[in-house]
Amino acid sequence: MVKNCSAQRVAVRVNLGRNKSVSYSGVLSGVYPALFTVKPDDEDFLGKTAYSYSDVLCGTVKIKRL
Repeated sequence: MVKNCSAQRVAVRVNLGRNKSVSYSGVLSGVYPALFTVKPDDEDFLGKTAYSYSDVLCGTVKIKRL
């Protein structure tokens, strides 16, 4: 599912625990064997965020194609 969204816009929701979560949109910029990277649309954020596939399987990270 993640590989099909490569180089496309996605919405990401990250569960930080204790009823805290962060949501943002960006471009799925890289798909690698152990992780994937998302480049956020926010100009104030410099760099990329990386998540492992186990985060998606456990429900810590949710991605949805826009």
